[in-house]
Amino acid sequence: MKRIKIGNKLEASAVSMGCMRIPGMERGAVANLLKVAIDGGIDFFDHADIYGGGTAETVFATAVKDLGISRDKMLIQTKCGIRNGLFDFSKEHIITSLDNSLQRLEMDYVDVFLLHRPDTLMEPEEVAEAFAALHKAGKAKYFGVSNHNPGQILLLNKYLSGNKIIVNQLQFSPAHTGMIDVGLNVNMTNPPSVNHDGSILEFCRLEDITIQAWSPFLYGFFEGVFLGSDKYPELNKAIEEIAAEKNITPEAVVIAWILRHPAKIQAIPGTTNVDRLKGICEGCSIELSRAEWYKIYCAAGNVLP
Repeated sequence: MKRIKIGNKLEASAVSMGCMRIPGMERGAVANLLKVAIDGGIDFFDHADIYGGGTAETVFATAVKDLGISRDKMLIQTKCGIRNGLFDFSKEHIITSLDNSLQRLEMDYVDVFLLHRPDTLMEPEEVAEAFAALHKAGKAKYFGVSNHNPGQILLLNKYLSGNKIIVNQLQFSPAHTGMIDVGLNVNMTNPPSVNHDGSILEFCRLEDITIQAWSPFLYGFFEGVFLGSDKYPELNKAIEEIAAEKNITPEAVVIAWILRHPAKIQAIPGTTNVDRLKGICEGCSIELSRAEWYKIYCAAGNVLP
């Protein structure tokens, strides 16, 4: 398993196991999935308080106990801020949310705590107070955000003192490449040149903020999986050709494609299929060539200027 430094501070596996879909799985299946992840070299696990209404954290804690895994063998990340019908970055909600997550996880601390989706009513001073209190209490070591643009991160960092943002979790896959497209279509007037995210890729690299690629097999906003989809025939053909040449799974090719980028992106697949997860872990040892990377990028329907 490849290793990266999250925010140039926290060493972790280049692939994290996303835990959004584990609620509803049988107890033994969750434990088996977790064992496969750890055996494959994954030590970073991504949660959020809204995953299964909190049950993702609960069933994860049960699996950890069933397997007898020591807390110091895992890096745990969770998120807060999404509530029913609103976003909430108030000091009270941030602190209460993490306390509730820690109770469900049956842990004393998380390694990284993220703000989930921007809250336009955010008071950065209030967030800073919450982060400082959680860090001082030893409940969160590092902090990050999800789906934030550069201006929002800069606004937070202005007040965060020693608890600067080290993670930005963003949707990214061969079928969702907006942060790549805009950087390739500079000085153009075509649709891919539209800068929707404030050059977030380059910003995060400049600020030592690790991008975590969520849902790396999806297209659109939870519209479906592009692997095997008749909406992406050329992309699937390119991925399958490379998979056959390297004797790895298509899922492994996709992960290798994400990890090939020099931004040192961490991939967060959310599969609950143990065979797919094994393939993903095996793919972490594969290095795609520049030609192979661009072959996949172009096969997704992107046109180089």
